[in-house]
Amino acid sequence: MTQTTAPTPAYRDLHRLMSLMSGDEKHDPAATSTLDALWVLYDRVLRVSPQTVDAPGRDRFLLSKGHGPMAYYAVLAAHGFFGEELLAGFGSYDSPLGHHPDRLLVPGAEIGSGSLGHGLPLAVGTALGLRAQGLTGPRVWVLTGDAELDEGSNHEAIAYAAPAGLDQLHTVVIDNASASYGRPGGIAGRFATAGWSVASVDGRDHEELYAAFTAPHPGQPRAVVARVAPKH
Repeated sequence: MTQTTAPTPAYRDLHRLMSLMSGDEKHDPAATSTLDALWVLYDRVLRVSPQTVDAPGRDRFLLSKGHGPMAYYAVLAAHGFFGEELLAGFGSYDSPLGHHPDRLLVPGAEIGSGSLGHGLPLAVGTALGLRAQGLTGPRVWVLTGDAELDEGSNHEAIAYAAPAGLDQLHTVVIDNASASYGRPGGIAGRFATAGWSVASVDGRDHEELYAAFTAPHPGQPRAVVARVAPKH
């Protein structure tokens, strides 16, 4: 599969790109809830490009919220990781763009995801692996949903990351009020209690997202809770 050099990406193109994909409408809210956070990350924060997807010094982005990946695919296409002509085949038998991303098929994807609760533990392991290799520059980013934080694997990852001093680790939680179980103090309080640096922002406000994503957090992992309207 050849990589494509895209024109300067524009946020206004994303809804058109997403409209090229059909067949998974039940996950439209899951996809659109991530759209703005993904855009700000890939457009202004992540140090990765189509030319550096295999570079040791790249930032790693792990999409844990892998069900409904249409926004993710649209953002990747807008930034030239693959041509937008692939979007129309989304979910078809011979398309690399499945209903759950496959890291072996999707250029730029670091993990296969969609089975919830795996991304944050994998991100912890990735940060530990980078540390073991002496790679202190690359950052690890993982995007999760609020509901998947009910998974026990995430509880263990949250509890472990701060005592381990994993300040290369960044978690973006899309909070669209879909979780079945609440937590005392809310999502931000849960991370803060475990020793993380935390911010809670409007998940549609690009400047709030950017400021939260780029705030210093020496010695601590970072969690950004991005609030969006329920089911959107």
